[in-house]
Amino acid sequence: MDQTYFQKGFGLRAEVRPQLRENYRSQIVDIMRANGFRLQAGDLTFRLAMEFGFCYGVERAVEYAYEAIAKFPNHRIFLTGEIIHNPHVNNKLERMGIRFLPDGPHKYDDILRDDVVLIPAFGIPAADIDLLAKKGCIVVDTTCGSVLNVWKNVERYARAGVTSVIHGKFEHEETEATFSRTTLFKGAQYLVIRDKKEAAYVCGYIAHGGDKADFMRRFSKAVSAGFDPDLHLSRIGLANQTTMLSSESLEIAEMLRLAMSRRHSEDELPTHFYSFDTICSATQDRQDAVRQLEKEKLDLMIVIGGYNSSNTNNLTKIANGFTRTYHIEDAAALLSADEIRHKPGGVREEMVTRNWLPPAARVIGITAGASTPNNQIGETIERILSFRGTMDLVDLIGVY
Repeated sequence: MDQTYFQKGFGLRAEVRPQLRENYRSQIVDIMRANGFRLQAGDLTFRLAMEFGFCYGVERAVEYAYEAIAKFPNHRIFLTGEIIHNPHVNNKLERMGIRFLPDGPHKYDDILRDDVVLIPAFGIPAADIDLLAKKGCIVVDTTCGSVLNVWKNVERYARAGVTSVIHGKFEHEETEATFSRTTLFKGAQYLVIRDKKEAAYVCGYIAHGGDKADFMRRFSKAVSAGFDPDLHLSRIGLANQTTMLSSESLEIAEMLRLAMSRRHSEDELPTHFYSFDTICSATQDRQDAVRQLEKEKLDLMIVIGGYNSSNTNNLTKIANGFTRTYHIEDAAALLSADEIRHKPGGVREEMVTRNWLPPAARVIGITAGASTPNNQIGETIERILSFRGTMDLVDLIGVY
């Protein structure tokens, strides 16, 4: 890549690290890490998941944005969209002078050669990358390495004439960027499957055939141009949006393998079905850490993160399986000791629930999505403590 494309930082970590710590560090989280991810305060015990919050890819993207501001003080700096799915982080970057490009076909019309354009951790479609290259502007690419790994597999499939079947949400920025990699190869095809229900339909079609018109109606927005299920499901390769529920990705992979084995002989299967592990280790670790909290017999669980964050919604889904769980964006959602504003699992809109923190509650689980900084975890715990009148932050730090 030339000098207008940057993907590996500017060597300014030492310069921006103090600012990052000031903006996102939490003393409460530091205390909990040092004490077995546990905090005792009065009659309340908080249990923090052992893997939580900023993953490596998110931390790198945010750090790289701060470095870009320091590196290019006299340039206009733009983001192609949210750098991560956390409103506080995005708002902070905007206050620091970064501008957000609008959605739509004219997104890059006003970009000039001297401008800096930041690519978010999710990546952007291949066509957008080509357009920015033609613009000749400065591109700072923060795309997560786990996402890049998925792209490599999709490109490998496309090069071999294999249809990419992607477990993801077709409207999600990361999945849009992933299936766009097929456009780099003439005739390459893709299909996006959202969940096991859609996977079961596709598996039935693969194994037994079906109504092509009905298939195309169901997946009209989730397939490539010219997609023909009778032709393009003969050879498939699997990939996934890195923030999906990892256990579901594995189940879907096995469902598709069995369907393909019914359509093709075991000898033929290796040339018709390809599956590589593209599950993000950070996503897996955070989901496993929530499952570990089931042993703690929690009275309730708080999951902190953006409502549009796929990985945060999946943490909520897991926790809902064993205790009463509330997905909140930040501490401000804790309206009082009686009322909480939250987004229930499986729905789009938030709601207000009463009696969320009953007097008998003693053990509270806490985790946060991969786009949530530590300070939001600490602020949430502080607010819960204030409702119980237990102790303030100064007292708490003194105890530990």
